[in-house]
Amino acid sequence: MSPRTALVVVALLLLTFAIVSPHGSSSKGPYNADPIRTPGVLNPDVTQATIDTTICVHGWTKTIRPPTSYTNGLKQKQMREYRVGGSLSDYQEDHLISLELGGHPTDPRNLWPEPYPRASAVDTIENDLNSKVCSGSLTLESAQLKESTLKHSDG
Repeated sequence: MSPRTALVVVALLLLTFAIVSPHGSSSKGPYNADPIRTPGVLNPDVTQATIDTTICVHGWTKTIRPPTSYTNGLKQKQMREYRVGGSLSDYQEDHLISLELGGHPTDPRNLWPEPYPRASAVDTIENDLNSKVCSGSLTLESAQLKESTLKHSDG
């Protein structure tokens, strides 16, 4: 086999692997949310007009946060769908659009298994975006778009 033929065969094998390998198949987990599985869903109770009585009220997210019995069951299911390994404690069942920014609390299309330590780092960004929305320096829609873009990218 000529070197050129060998190179073509290797390239085709790599291409086949890339096509057949599912998104997030690494045992370390999906570093970004799959936009098909987890597009993000908004909480209809949270709008720009209602932020002063919802997301900008200290402690409000505790009133709508789903119980771990729900999120752990969903996390197990989604870890299989994302084809990731490890234990439940390696991931946070994270809201693509966070509760702090008006994400739907229980819709599976707004939740995904985000690996640690990235999940912890993103929490800081979510809190910062919430502060900007509540201070009026950023619209709710802009903050939701920034968060969605971040979680769908490798950032």
